[in-house]
Amino acid sequence: MNAVGLPRDLDEIPLSLPDEPVARPRRHFVPRQTGPFGVLDIGSSKIVCLIARVESDGSFRILGTGWQRSEGVRAGGIVDIERAERVIRAAVGLAEEQAGTHLRSVTVNVSGGQPESRLLNIHWAVNGRAVTEQDVRRVLLEGRGRAAAEGRHIVHAVPLSFSADDTAGVDDPRGLYCDNLAARVHVVDAQQTALRTLEACLQRGGLGIAGLASAPMAAGIATLVEDEKMLGATVLDMGGGTTGMAVFADGQLLHTAVLPVGGQHVTQDIARMLSAPLTQAERLKTLYGSVQPSPDDEREMLTIRQVGEPEHAILKVPRQAVVGIIIPRLEETFEMVRERLDALGTIAGNRVVLTGGASQLQGVRELASSVLGRPVRLGRPAMPRGLPETAAGPGFATALGLVAWAGGDGRSPMDLDLDSERPGGMLPRIINFLRERM
Repeated sequence: MNAVGLPRDLDEIPLSLPDEPVARPRRHFVPRQTGPFGVLDIGSSKIVCLIARVESDGSFRILGTGWQRSEGVRAGGIVDIERAERVIRAAVGLAEEQAGTHLRSVTVNVSGGQPESRLLNIHWAVNGRAVTEQDVRRVLLEGRGRAAAEGRHIVHAVPLSFSADDTAGVDDPRGLYCDNLAARVHVVDAQQTALRTLEACLQRGGLGIAGLASAPMAAGIATLVEDEKMLGATVLDMGGGTTGMAVFADGQLLHTAVLPVGGQHVTQDIARMLSAPLTQAERLKTLYGSVQPSPDDEREMLTIRQVGEPEHAILKVPRQAVVGIIIPRLEETFEMVRERLDALGTIAGNRVVLTGGASQLQGVRELASSVLGRPVRLGRPAMPRGLPETAAGPGFATALGLVAWAGGDGRSPMDLDLDSERPGGMLPRIINFLRERM
């Protein structure tokens, strides 16, 4: 990664493969779910569990929902395994009770563990025969091995394009004859140690990991329309402890990043500047927070209890003071995003979609458009059947995107199941990968 966290090309990796007979391509795509399945959104402000099933028409139905205020999680990563386990158990238990089923494993979002987005150029010797699915599989496995050597685990490894000898821009090279196959692979990976902690926390609660998904990518799946994914758009998932960023174009995820700033930092700024308890600072932000100054802000007085003082010892401040604290923090956040987008260049497209709980502050869309210099809209995920209205807002975009991803939506045509031929059956990828290296 470079100084601003953009994708970088790694050294080309020379590979070789012995001759083997041409075989009809076998597709091992991740299958659509055939029964109830669960997803878990572990965030800094709340932990959400959804249990869903795929209906006969391909749509999703939510069977159970459960969420709790987050504990033991900071900046998307687990920092207190006992507290996090307790809250996860409670959220999963609520969803299981509603759905009338018991979960053995869940698909989990990844926003902690310092996730990175990068590009790998991989060369593979085919020696004049037809490219098989095994060739493509080996390319992706080589990317996984490169990440493991750096102490990281691949969350997503999707080929953006292939080249068969001098023929570039190949979407699916299987069946093509060539001497050399080159692949440009987009990899999203995270620290192995952070994922081990995540695995241990879930195991304590009796859960395995069915799959991992980048949190910003999940938010994009839930909120972007197909034209935005094709023409180019950037999703900003403004959560409690982090702001996730996902760039889509040509129907593919091209870049992700997780910025260590979110709505909780706004709350902390209010509490610090006004000497208010955190609970009251959160209330002030929710009820009176805005990034759109109004002439009435100076006249509207807010009552604030001071930290450590008796309840009758209160301070009155104009709403303008709260607005004046919020604006600089969000301006800083959008300036960080702008630096990333400017460095990415044209691949980032020209459109930005805001989602997440912190995107609901009054005037945030206008401020984002002003700082980023791009058209901005607010993204609300579509409501699947069975979803309660209390879980239908932007704050649940990641969880609903996880449902779509786990159910088989949003997958690349070359999103192969790399574990389908492992001995012993189809075990969760993360558990296999980590146990082999412990």
